[in-house]
Amino acid sequence: MNKNNSSENKNKGSAFGRFFGRFFFGAGHKIADEIEERAKDADSIEEIISPGKQILINFFERKLAVGALIVVMIMFLIVYIGPLVMHNYSDSYTSVTQKNVPPGRNMMSVPRELASDVKMIDSYGTFSVGLSNSGKVYVWGQTKIGITGQDASNIPEEVKNAKIAMVTAGIDHIVAIGEDGKIYGWGNSRQGQFGVSEDFESNPNIQMMPRELHEKGIDVSKIKKLESGFQCTAILMNDGTLHIWGNRHAYANIDNFSVEGLKFKDIGFTLNYVVGVPEAGNMVYTGSRGLFGMFAANLGETPEKPAAFLKGRTIESIKATSSNVCLHLSDNSICFAGDYPAGTVSAPSLPEGEHFVTIDSGTGHYTGLTNLGNVYSFGDNTWNQSKVPNKADGASKIFACSMQSYSVNESGKLLAKWGLKGYFFGTDTYGADVFSRIIAGGMMTMTIGAVAVIISSIIGIIIGCLSGYFGGKTDIILMRVLEIFSAIPFLPFALTLSAAMTQLTISSTMRIFIIMFILGILSWPGIARLVRGQVLLTRESEYVVAAQAMGVKSSKIAFKHILPNIISVILVTLTLDFATCMLIESTLSYLGFGVPYPKPSWGNMLYGSNNSTIIKNFWWQWAFPAIALGISTICINIVGDNLRDVMDPKASIEK
Repeated sequence: MNKNNSSENKNKGSAFGRFFGRFFFGAGHKIADEIEERAKDADSIEEIISPGKQILINFFERKLAVGALIVVMIMFLIVYIGPLVMHNYSDSYTSVTQKNVPPGRNMMSVPRELASDVKMIDSYGTFSVGLSNSGKVYVWGQTKIGITGQDASNIPEEVKNAKIAMVTAGIDHIVAIGEDGKIYGWGNSRQGQFGVSEDFESNPNIQMMPRELHEKGIDVSKIKKLESGFQCTAILMNDGTLHIWGNRHAYANIDNFSVEGLKFKDIGFTLNYVVGVPEAGNMVYTGSRGLFGMFAANLGETPEKPAAFLKGRTIESIKATSSNVCLHLSDNSICFAGDYPAGTVSAPSLPEGEHFVTIDSGTGHYTGLTNLGNVYSFGDNTWNQSKVPNKADGASKIFACSMQSYSVNESGKLLAKWGLKGYFFGTDTYGADVFSRIIAGGMMTMTIGAVAVIISSIIGIIIGCLSGYFGGKTDIILMRVLEIFSAIPFLPFALTLSAAMTQLTISSTMRIFIIMFILGILSWPGIARLVRGQVLLTRESEYVVAAQAMGVKSSKIAFKHILPNIISVILVTLTLDFATCMLIESTLSYLGFGVPYPKPSWGNMLYGSNNSTIIKNFWWQWAFPAIALGISTICINIVGDNLRDVMDPKASIEK
């Protein structure tokens, strides 16, 4: 008895297996041999092709469908495999210095003339300025300055004709000093970055450049350091005197450095503060207590109070990133103060006898040169700023710029460059890479669409099968429930629920799950009607009547006999519904009720670009997400339409 039951269960369990085997691979050899014997008198024997094979043959004969399928597969691979290789990607990544950068890969494109004769290189934002030993100035990178209409690469003629001694670059301006002491500036000067005017003098938000420097120049031989920050510039003299000017909004403590008689060993700019080392060399001066008031031996280590940490040593120089500073001490060791973002690469532990002789800083990283000619980078590594190539060693000078570093030998030849080359699709309003967010956003949009389709298909198939097969009161009740759901205005209801969620203290991940559930719950009526109609057509078929006569349970007839025969129609519908759910998610996110920032989706990327300034000036922020969404949904629809045609040739002919 048990043996018979086991055999029966085995046959039942393999029913779907036999169905799919014949659907895709045709009938067995025994059936083919029987047909061949029956057709002995025929001149030729017609090849037996399974329905699945015939569908595939017909589908791949359609070039447009094949092309669309290839595009869909490529998109799936990119959005699902891409995040696995984007090790440094973070949804919450922002960069004030990299806002609204256009597409391009030229941030490390050092001009050939300069590459063999480098004196200095500097950068704070999206463009770099270089100076050759012959006194010629070069500018490269993304040189257009926001929506000001100005271009940092438009070097003034008087600068081209002069022999320049030193240069520095801020976020939107460049300042150069000639060997004759004259100070030049170009780029954006609206916040007093360079030059003098009555408007600057009367504006309380601007610390104007000293008139004496502007009119008479400066003795170059007495300059210790020329440095620029966000919208600010400083000149430190050998005697410790500091000249500083620029935007007070960018650096609220700028007035603390304009006190008469205050002397400094070194100065620098973080993103929000001017920092300096007083002549005593025992602290980081900002003019406010508590800022950079704790020192640590390495990035991320437990800090100590300056006196306890220094133990008689003095600070000789300071280099600043956006959020922390590196201090070079009198015993040639280094230490750090400030905040350390997650993922920061620690400074290396140098072997005995090796120490740093030079340290330079970018927006988030440091590059150091040791007494043995070795080059090390540490700090932020989002754009591989801390991955030093082997050919960088043997340098005599190093330059750490915004998100790049350069090593140069004694003759001025550029040995190596590493860091950020640029952005394939530009950056958004927050300085995040649009290309990376499109990949991560595509994964989010497609996942939400897929999960919503799975939920709606499970509900729709079950209700459609039950309603169509059993009919009667079951059909009436289920169809009334379906009509209730169909009567709900989809988009307004989804917007209302999403708006309600914004008032709840739920995580962004939970909100995404709820969006999937809402889309699935509200999308099932269409597929339920389709399945019900197909079941009504199929339930009077001979094989169904035969199964009923054999006493097969009604539920098994509905789900094991009828459902496999209408699966092709369901697959087509699910394909089309997938594209629809992607569009609905994008619509919700575009209207501000979908996936919340900072998690990306194609919809909320478009939502972040829905103002006239971005549409007009920063086209890449909306064009690329729109293209990705459009191509994906159109190609999915093309695949679905062609699947429907090849699975239902009669309907295709009627068209």
